[in-house]
Amino acid sequence: MKKIITSAILGLAAVTAANAADVPVPLYKKAPPVALPSWWDTLTITGHVEVGGTLNSNGTSGGNFGQLFTDRADSLFLNQALLTVQRPLDPKATGYDFGFKFQAMYGSDARYTHFLGEFDQSIGERNQFDIVEAHALFHLPWLTSGGVDVKVGQYVTLEGAEVIYAPDNALYTHSYIFNFGIPFKHTGVMTTTHVNPMLDIYLGIDTGVNTTFGNRFNCFNCGDNNKAAAFHGGIGLNLLDGALTVLATTHIGPENPNVSSVVLAGVDPNTALRYLNDVTVIWKATDKLTLTTDLNYIRDDGFNATGYGVAQYATYAINDWLKITGRGEIWRDNNGFFVASFPGNLDFVGIEHGNPLATAISGGATTYGALTVGLAIKPPVPKELEGLTIRPEIRYDASLNNTTPFGGGTKSSQWTFASDITIPFKIK
Repeated sequence: MKKIITSAILGLAAVTAANAADVPVPLYKKAPPVALPSWWDTLTITGHVEVGGTLNSNGTSGGNFGQLFTDRADSLFLNQALLTVQRPLDPKATGYDFGFKFQAMYGSDARYTHFLGEFDQSIGERNQFDIVEAHALFHLPWLTSGGVDVKVGQYVTLEGAEVIYAPDNALYTHSYIFNFGIPFKHTGVMTTTHVNPMLDIYLGIDTGVNTTFGNRFNCFNCGDNNKAAAFHGGIGLNLLDGALTVLATTHIGPENPNVSSVVLAGVDPNTALRYLNDVTVIWKATDKLTLTTDLNYIRDDGFNATGYGVAQYATYAINDWLKITGRGEIWRDNNGFFVASFPGNLDFVGIEHGNPLATAISGGATTYGALTVGLAIKPPVPKELEGLTIRPEIRYDASLNNTTPFGGGTKSSQWTFASDITIPFKIK
């Protein structure tokens, strides 16, 4: 009897061992937990180098009037050598979250993007250094289901269809609205309240347009050009499941410099308001066609000056490596107050400071029209150069009211031919 029982047990053990691979894992045996990504896992270090060049039908006299970042005619540019270190907020965060962004740039674009009082007069050459952004980010699960995002420090403006960061623009050269109708950057606090999936509300306070901190009368190297704060805010709409977005924003505050020439003109630089208003509508009409409308109005109460206009963009993706963009724009400078060229490398920031030695050459009371057609070509490249983009374009600028702001004040129009190449890189 013992032999029979022993044989049965041994036989059962053999069958069990032979079929162990086919036996399902009991439900109570759970897989080991997957480690959640750490805060540092989403930190990135990226950048790009953008170089370009322009040709002008009028030759070099007067440069490319109406353009800032591509202002020199028949010239080559190192526009941007830019580095970004950032840890963005988690867009799916339901609790508290925090991050940051630091972006620095060297190149000819920096002449026009400086924060006052921050490296703005440290280099007198065409290529200069600039801190584009340096801010902390916080997500607060307050007020609404989407919560509130808070940005504290230095950041780019909400306004406009175009940006400083070159890869995010459809064309190489910039519009009149971008150059003369909106701010570039701010120092302050900006909040974004996600009311619901369709509505965001922006509310912020800052030191002004392209400024930092600290001012005194007739100071030509202070961080601010007056002693007043400014408001920046607006609303964002996300419609048609994201196919249609509307961003309506304003910046309101004194922007004239606190210097003798302004005061003698009868203007109080600390109370006379400047209003910069912009509405950008982006409609993804089809998978290939995107239409963008940029509406702009600017007013300076101190000098009773106004400017306004509209730019219309159409971008069509011909295939996965080639896009074509057309931009048409009309912008009116009622008093010759806003549109100008700046022949010296430090003239733009000098004018912002109110320095009487800085030079600005106005185009006078002019209605500007501009038509631009360009390509964005992303050729097949090794993985290390993925994202490399070439953007050739043809542009025609003209005065629509018979003034002659082009060709050194002798021409009513100009043709420019330009192209850039942007080479991206990623460290982390």
